[in-house]
Amino acid sequence: MTISRTTVPAKHPALLKEAEARAASIQNRAADSITAFAGSMWFVYAHIALFAVWMLFVESNPWPTLTLVVSLEAIFLSTFVMIAQNRQAAFSQAKADHDFINQEQELKTNTELTRQIHELTVALHETICARDA
Repeated sequence: MTISRTTVPAKHPALLKEAEARAASIQNRAADSITAFAGSMWFVYAHIALFAVWMLFVESNPWPTLTLVVSLEAIFLSTFVMIAQNRQAAFSQAKADHDFINQEQELKTNTELTRQIHELTVALHETICARDA
């Protein structure tokens, strides 16, 4: 059997449900986009370029204004980090809840199958023993 390299791995149903709920909200989509960009190297490169241009060409004494801008940006970025952490926590909780329910159902199914196998084994044993007697 060959497995295609282009096969997309199945996603956990709880994660798909959570992603659909997040996609339905404009605020969540915006926060996800900002967080994705802020966590990329392009974000770092853009800041290096912007701060260099600002310090070299825009202001002769950029430090007070630059400090204010960077502080405000840090406040907003920390909020987006917390939003991303909340999102990850919601994903983890949804997955854990889904897995727990499935494991409980599987345990009940396995227990019932084990009982049925035991009953069949006892009945088979009694039949064989009655025939041999």
